[in-house]
Amino acid sequence: MNDIYKKLAMHLDNLPAGFPATDVGVELRILKKLFSEDEAGIAISLTMMPEPVSAVAERMGRDIDELALILKDMSLRGLIFRMNKDDGPWYSAAQFVIGIWEYQVKALNRELIDDVNEYIPYLMTDVWKKSKTKQVRVVPVSQSITAEMNVMPYNVAEEIIKKQTKIVVAPCICRTEHKMTGKGCDKPMESCLLFNVAAYYYEENGLGREITRTEALEILDKAKDAGLVLEPGNQKKPMNICMCCGCCCQILKSMKNLDNPAEFANTSWYAVVNADECTGCGNCEDMCQMDAIQINDIAEVELKQCIGCGLCVAACDVGGISLVEKEEMWVPPSTVVRTYVNIATERGKLESQ
Repeated sequence: MNDIYKKLAMHLDNLPAGFPATDVGVELRILKKLFSEDEAGIAISLTMMPEPVSAVAERMGRDIDELALILKDMSLRGLIFRMNKDDGPWYSAAQFVIGIWEYQVKALNRELIDDVNEYIPYLMTDVWKKSKTKQVRVVPVSQSITAEMNVMPYNVAEEIIKKQTKIVVAPCICRTEHKMTGKGCDKPMESCLLFNVAAYYYEENGLGREITRTEALEILDKAKDAGLVLEPGNQKKPMNICMCCGCCCQILKSMKNLDNPAEFANTSWYAVVNADECTGCGNCEDMCQMDAIQINDIAEVELKQCIGCGLCVAACDVGGISLVEKEEMWVPPSTVVRTYVNIATERGKLESQ
Protein backbone atom coordinates (compact mmCIF):
# COMPACT_ATOMS: atom_id res chain seq x y z
CA MET A 1 0.00 0.00 0.00
CA ASN A 2 2.89 2.37 0.75
CA ASP A 3 4.05 2.26 -2.88
CA ILE A 4 1.19 4.40 -4.23
CA TYR A 5 1.67 6.98 -1.46
CA LYS A 6 5.42 7.07 -2.03
CA LYS A 7 4.72 7.71 -5.71
CA LEU A 8 2.30 10.49 -4.81
CA ALA A 9 4.84 12.01 -2.42
CA MET A 10 7.45 11.98 -5.17
CA HIS A 11 4.95 13.52 -7.58
CA LEU A 12 4.18 16.33 -5.13
CA ASP A 13 7.88 16.85 -4.51
CA ASN A 14 8.42 17.30 -8.24
CA LEU A 15 5.94 20.18 -8.22
CA PRO A 16 7.57 23.60 -7.67
CA ALA A 17 6.71 24.01 -3.97
CA GLY A 18 8.00 20.54 -3.11
CA PHE A 19 7.10 17.76 -0.70
CA PRO A 20 10.40 16.27 0.48
CA ALA A 21 10.73 12.80 1.94
CA THR A 22 11.57 12.40 5.63
CA ASP A 23 13.37 9.73 7.61
CA VAL A 24 10.28 9.23 9.81
CA GLY A 25 7.70 8.89 7.03
CA VAL A 26 5.41 11.63 8.36
CA GLU A 27 4.72 12.81 4.81
CA LEU A 28 3.21 9.39 4.00
CA ARG A 29 1.02 9.50 7.11
CA ILE A 30 -0.34 12.84 5.94
CA LEU A 31 -1.16 11.54 2.47
CA LYS A 32 -2.86 8.42 3.83
CA LYS A 33 -5.14 10.61 5.94
CA LEU A 34 -6.15 12.68 2.91
CA PHE A 35 -6.17 10.34 -0.12
CA SER A 36 -7.58 6.89 -0.79
CA GLU A 37 -5.31 4.64 -2.86
CA ASP A 38 -7.43 5.27 -5.96
CA GLU A 39 -7.38 9.03 -5.36
CA ALA A 40 -3.61 8.93 -4.93
CA GLY A 41 -3.28 7.26 -8.33
CA ILE A 42 -5.50 9.88 -9.92
CA ALA A 43 -3.60 12.76 -8.30
CA ILE A 44 -0.34 11.40 -9.69
CA SER A 45 -1.75 11.72 -13.20
CA LEU A 46 -2.37 15.47 -12.85
CA THR A 47 0.10 18.28 -13.54
CA MET A 48 0.06 21.99 -12.76
CA MET A 49 -1.57 22.61 -16.16
CA PRO A 50 -5.40 22.48 -15.92
CA GLU A 51 -7.12 19.91 -18.14
CA PRO A 52 -10.71 18.86 -18.89
CA VAL A 53 -11.94 15.54 -17.53
CA SER A 54 -11.84 14.04 -21.02
CA ALA A 55 -8.07 14.56 -21.30
CA VAL A 56 -7.39 13.00 -17.91
CA ALA A 57 -9.72 10.06 -18.61
CA GLU A 58 -8.07 9.36 -21.95
CA ARG A 59 -4.59 9.40 -20.46
CA MET A 60 -5.60 7.12 -17.58
CA GLY A 61 -7.87 4.82 -19.57
CA ARG A 62 -10.74 5.54 -17.15
CA ASP A 63 -14.46 5.93 -17.75
CA ILE A 64 -15.07 9.64 -18.20
CA ASP A 65 -18.35 9.78 -16.25
CA GLU A 66 -16.94 7.87 -13.28
CA LEU A 67 -13.76 9.92 -13.26
CA ALA A 68 -15.69 13.20 -13.46
CA LEU A 69 -17.43 12.39 -10.18
CA ILE A 70 -14.18 11.43 -8.44
CA LEU A 71 -12.31 14.51 -9.65
CA LYS A 72 -15.13 16.77 -8.53
CA ASP A 73 -15.18 15.16 -5.09
CA MET A 74 -11.38 15.38 -4.74
CA SER A 75 -11.42 19.04 -5.69
CA LEU A 76 -14.20 19.80 -3.21
CA ARG A 77 -12.06 18.18 -0.50
CA GLY A 78 -9.07 20.31 -1.44
CA LEU A 79 -6.90 17.52 -2.82
CA ILE A 80 -6.64 18.94 -6.33
CA PHE A 81 -7.44 22.28 -7.94
CA ARG A 82 -10.50 23.05 -10.05
CA MET A 83 -11.40 25.93 -12.32
CA ASN A 84 -14.62 26.33 -14.27
CA LYS A 85 -14.56 26.99 -17.99
CA ASP A 86 -17.26 27.20 -20.65
CA ASP A 87 -16.95 23.47 -21.41
CA GLY A 88 -17.06 22.44 -17.74
CA PRO A 89 -14.57 22.04 -14.90
CA TRP A 90 -10.84 21.68 -15.59
CA TYR A 91 -8.53 20.06 -13.06
CA SER A 92 -4.88 20.34 -12.09
CA ALA A 93 -2.57 19.16 -9.34
CA ALA A 94 -2.51 21.08 -6.08
CA GLN A 95 0.77 21.64 -4.31
CA PHE A 96 0.91 20.67 -0.66
CA VAL A 97 1.84 24.19 0.55
CA ILE A 98 0.46 26.62 -0.54
CA GLY A 99 -2.45 24.39 -1.60
CA ILE A 100 -3.70 21.12 -0.12
CA TRP A 101 -2.88 22.07 3.46
CA GLU A 102 -4.58 25.47 3.26
CA TYR A 103 -7.62 23.89 1.57
CA GLN A 104 -8.18 21.77 4.72
CA VAL A 105 -9.02 24.84 6.84
CA LYS A 106 -12.62 23.64 7.33
CA ALA A 107 -11.71 19.93 7.66
CA LEU A 108 -8.95 19.91 10.26
CA ASN A 109 -8.52 17.33 12.99
CA ARG A 110 -5.90 16.94 15.72
CA GLU A 111 -4.07 14.02 14.10
CA LEU A 112 -3.64 15.86 10.79
CA ILE A 113 -2.54 19.04 12.59
CA ASP A 114 0.06 17.13 14.63
CA ASP A 115 1.46 15.42 11.52
CA VAL A 116 1.69 18.64 9.53
CA ASN A 117 3.36 20.46 12.42
CA GLU A 118 5.91 17.65 12.58
CA TYR A 119 6.43 17.91 8.81
CA ILE A 120 6.70 21.69 8.30
CA PRO A 121 10.33 21.94 9.55
CA TYR A 122 11.39 19.42 6.88
CA LEU A 123 9.60 21.46 4.23
CA MET A 124 11.24 24.69 5.40
CA THR A 125 14.72 23.16 5.50
CA ASP A 126 14.58 21.29 2.21
CA VAL A 127 12.57 23.75 0.11
CA TRP A 128 12.21 27.23 1.64
CA LYS A 129 15.88 27.67 2.55
CA LYS A 130 17.13 26.34 -0.79
CA SER A 131 14.97 28.48 -3.10
CA LYS A 132 15.81 32.13 -3.68
CA THR A 133 12.24 32.76 -4.83
CA LYS A 134 9.65 32.19 -2.10
CA GLN A 135 5.92 31.60 -2.52
CA VAL A 136 5.11 34.76 -0.56
CA ARG A 137 6.90 38.06 0.00
CA VAL A 138 6.71 40.80 2.62
CA VAL A 139 5.28 44.25 1.91
CA PRO A 140 5.27 47.15 4.39
CA VAL A 141 2.13 48.35 6.08
CA SER A 142 0.97 51.65 4.59
CA GLN A 143 1.61 53.63 7.79
CA SER A 144 5.32 52.91 7.42
CA ILE A 145 5.55 54.17 3.82
CA THR A 146 6.81 57.69 3.19
CA ALA A 147 6.86 59.79 0.03
CA GLU A 148 10.63 59.37 -0.18
CA MET A 149 10.45 55.58 -0.38
CA ASN A 150 10.59 53.84 -3.75
CA VAL A 151 7.47 51.72 -3.25
CA MET A 152 5.89 50.32 -6.39
CA PRO A 153 2.09 49.72 -6.49
CA TYR A 154 2.62 45.93 -6.40
CA ASN A 155 4.25 46.44 -2.98
CA VAL A 156 1.28 48.30 -1.50
CA ALA A 157 -1.46 46.02 -0.17
CA GLU A 158 -4.17 48.66 -0.64
CA GLU A 159 -3.25 49.09 -4.31
CA ILE A 160 -3.29 45.33 -4.87
CA ILE A 161 -6.79 45.10 -3.38
CA LYS A 162 -8.16 48.04 -5.36
CA LYS A 163 -7.31 46.30 -8.64
CA GLN A 164 -9.31 43.15 -7.86
CA THR A 165 -12.70 42.28 -9.33
CA LYS A 166 -13.30 39.12 -7.27
CA ILE A 167 -12.28 38.89 -3.61
CA VAL A 168 -12.96 36.17 -1.05
CA VAL A 169 -11.86 36.21 2.59
CA ALA A 170 -11.06 32.93 4.36
CA PRO A 171 -9.92 31.94 7.85
CA CYS A 172 -6.18 31.81 8.46
CA ILE A 173 -5.14 28.14 8.38
CA CYS A 174 -2.33 28.76 10.88
CA ARG A 175 -4.39 30.52 13.53
CA THR A 176 -7.21 28.01 12.98
CA GLU A 177 -5.04 24.98 13.65
CA HIS A 178 -3.29 26.64 16.60
CA LYS A 179 -6.66 27.55 18.11
CA MET A 180 -7.76 23.92 17.80
CA THR A 181 -4.74 22.79 19.82
CA GLY A 182 -5.10 25.45 22.51
CA LYS A 183 -2.13 27.49 21.35
CA GLY A 184 -3.86 30.17 19.30
CA CYS A 185 -3.77 33.93 19.69
CA ASP A 186 -6.57 36.49 19.64
CA LYS A 187 -5.59 38.15 16.36
CA PRO A 188 -8.22 38.33 13.57
CA MET A 189 -9.15 34.95 12.15
CA GLU A 190 -10.70 36.05 8.85
CA SER A 191 -7.57 37.50 7.29
CA CYS A 192 -6.66 35.53 4.17
CA LEU A 193 -7.66 37.36 0.99
CA LEU A 194 -8.02 35.41 -2.25
CA PHE A 195 -8.33 36.93 -5.71
CA ASN A 196 -9.71 35.89 -9.10
CA VAL A 197 -9.36 32.13 -9.85
CA ALA A 198 -8.30 31.34 -6.28
CA ALA A 199 -11.26 33.33 -4.97
CA TYR A 200 -13.74 31.33 -7.04
CA TYR A 201 -12.23 28.04 -5.82
CA TYR A 202 -12.44 29.07 -2.17
CA GLU A 203 -16.00 30.35 -2.55
CA GLU A 204 -17.27 27.27 -4.42
CA ASN A 205 -15.61 24.96 -1.87
CA GLY A 206 -17.17 26.79 1.06
CA LEU A 207 -13.78 27.86 2.40
CA GLY A 208 -14.51 31.59 2.43
CA ARG A 209 -17.01 34.28 1.57
CA GLU A 210 -17.09 36.92 -1.12
CA ILE A 211 -16.46 40.49 -0.01
CA THR A 212 -16.20 43.89 -1.66
CA ARG A 213 -13.00 45.89 -2.10
CA THR A 214 -14.20 48.21 0.68
CA GLU A 215 -14.65 45.26 3.05
CA ALA A 216 -11.23 43.91 2.09
CA LEU A 217 -9.63 47.27 2.91
CA GLU A 218 -11.42 47.28 6.28
CA ILE A 219 -10.04 43.79 7.02
CA LEU A 220 -6.60 45.06 6.05
CA ASP A 221 -6.90 47.96 8.49
CA LYS A 222 -7.94 45.64 11.34
CA ALA A 223 -5.06 43.31 10.54
CA LYS A 224 -2.53 46.14 10.64
CA ASP A 225 -3.94 47.40 13.96
CA ALA A 226 -3.55 43.86 15.31
CA GLY A 227 0.07 43.75 14.18
CA LEU A 228 -0.11 41.26 11.32
CA VAL A 229 2.64 40.97 8.72
CA LEU A 230 1.37 41.47 5.16
CA GLU A 231 2.49 38.64 2.85
CA PRO A 232 1.01 38.68 -0.67
CA GLY A 233 1.78 36.04 -3.26
CA ASN A 234 5.25 36.53 -4.69
CA GLN A 235 4.29 38.09 -8.02
CA LYS A 236 3.34 41.54 -9.28
CA LYS A 237 -0.25 40.36 -9.71
CA PRO A 238 -0.74 38.15 -6.64
CA MET A 239 -3.57 35.68 -6.16
CA ASN A 240 -3.67 36.20 -2.40
CA ILE A 241 -2.61 38.26 0.58
CA CYS A 242 -1.87 36.49 3.87
CA MET A 243 -1.82 38.45 7.12
CA CYS A 244 0.48 36.67 9.52
CA CYS A 245 1.40 36.62 13.20
CA GLY A 246 4.71 35.47 14.59
CA CYS A 247 3.11 33.09 17.09
CA CYS A 248 0.99 30.99 14.70
CA CYS A 249 2.22 31.50 11.12
CA GLN A 250 4.19 28.42 10.10
CA ILE A 251 6.44 30.49 7.84
CA LEU A 252 7.29 33.21 10.37
CA LYS A 253 7.67 30.71 13.23
CA SER A 254 10.04 28.57 11.16
CA MET A 255 12.00 31.59 9.92
CA LYS A 256 12.60 32.74 13.50
CA ASN A 257 14.39 29.45 14.15
CA LEU A 258 16.90 30.16 11.37
CA ASP A 259 20.24 31.83 12.04
CA ASN A 260 19.54 34.65 9.59
CA PRO A 261 15.78 34.97 8.92
CA ALA A 262 16.15 38.19 6.92
CA GLU A 263 18.19 36.29 4.35
CA PHE A 264 15.24 34.00 3.63
CA ALA A 265 12.52 36.62 3.20
CA ASN A 266 11.74 38.23 -0.16
CA THR A 267 11.58 41.82 1.05
CA SER A 268 13.09 45.18 0.14
CA TRP A 269 13.27 46.98 3.48
CA TYR A 270 14.67 46.90 7.00
CA ALA A 271 14.04 49.03 10.08
CA VAL A 272 16.45 51.57 11.53
CA VAL A 273 16.19 53.50 14.80
CA ASN A 274 16.49 57.28 15.07
CA ALA A 275 18.38 57.50 18.36
CA ASP A 276 17.58 61.20 18.77
CA GLU A 277 13.84 60.57 18.66
CA CYS A 278 13.42 57.13 20.27
CA THR A 279 12.08 57.24 23.84
CA GLY A 280 12.51 53.53 24.56
CA CYS A 281 8.77 53.08 25.16
CA GLY A 282 8.78 49.51 23.81
CA ASN A 283 5.79 49.81 21.47
CA CYS A 284 7.90 48.64 18.52
CA GLU A 285 9.24 45.68 20.49
CA ASP A 286 5.71 44.60 21.40
CA MET A 287 4.53 44.89 17.81
CA CYS A 288 7.43 43.05 16.12
CA GLN A 289 6.41 39.56 14.97
CA MET A 290 10.02 38.46 14.33
CA ASP A 291 11.51 39.26 17.76
CA ALA A 292 13.89 41.60 15.95
CA ILE A 293 13.73 44.52 18.43
CA GLN A 294 15.04 44.88 21.98
CA ILE A 295 14.93 47.91 24.26
CA ASN A 296 18.23 48.93 25.85
CA ASP A 297 17.50 52.54 26.85
CA ILE A 298 16.39 52.92 23.22
CA ALA A 299 15.20 50.41 20.63
CA GLU A 300 17.79 48.27 18.87
CA VAL A 301 17.03 46.34 15.69
CA GLU A 302 18.64 42.98 15.00
CA LEU A 303 18.96 43.21 11.22
CA LYS A 304 19.36 39.45 10.83
CA GLN A 305 15.80 39.10 12.17
CA CYS A 306 14.12 42.09 10.49
CA ILE A 307 11.96 41.37 7.44
CA GLY A 308 10.88 44.94 6.71
CA CYS A 309 7.16 44.62 7.48
CA GLY A 310 6.95 48.16 8.92
CA LEU A 311 4.77 47.24 11.91
CA CYS A 312 7.30 48.81 14.26
CA VAL A 313 7.13 52.10 12.34
CA ALA A 314 3.35 52.15 12.57
CA ALA A 315 3.55 51.49 16.32
CA CYS A 316 5.91 54.39 16.99
CA ASP A 317 4.26 57.70 17.97
CA VAL A 318 7.42 59.82 17.92
CA GLY A 319 9.14 58.98 14.64
CA GLY A 320 11.82 56.98 16.40
CA ILE A 321 12.01 54.21 13.80
CA SER A 322 11.66 54.03 10.03
CA LEU A 323 12.12 51.72 7.07
CA VAL A 324 15.13 51.89 4.78
CA GLU A 325 15.35 50.35 1.34
CA LYS A 326 17.87 47.56 0.81
CA GLU A 327 20.59 48.13 -1.75
CA GLU A 328 19.16 45.22 -3.73
CA MET A 329 15.39 45.62 -3.94
CA TRP A 330 13.31 42.46 -4.36
CA VAL A 331 11.38 42.60 -7.63
CA PRO A 332 8.72 39.87 -7.71
CA PRO A 333 8.08 37.80 -10.83
CA SER A 334 5.35 39.12 -13.11
CA THR A 335 2.91 36.21 -12.76
CA VAL A 336 2.25 33.20 -10.56
CA VAL A 337 3.40 30.92 -13.40
CA ARG A 338 6.73 32.74 -13.52
CA THR A 339 7.06 32.44 -9.73
CA TYR A 340 6.67 28.68 -9.84
CA VAL A 341 8.95 28.32 -12.85
CA ASN A 342 11.61 30.17 -10.86
CA ILE A 343 11.11 28.00 -7.77
CA ALA A 344 11.16 24.78 -9.79
CA THR A 345 14.33 25.88 -11.57
CA GLU A 346 16.04 26.84 -8.32
CA ARG A 347 15.14 23.43 -6.85
CA GLY A 348 16.58 21.64 -9.86
CA LYS A 349 13.16 20.35 -10.95
CA LEU A 350 13.22 22.31 -14.20
CA GLU A 351 15.93 23.39 -16.59
CA SER A 352 16.73 27.10 -16.48
CA GLN A 353 14.10 29.07 -18.37
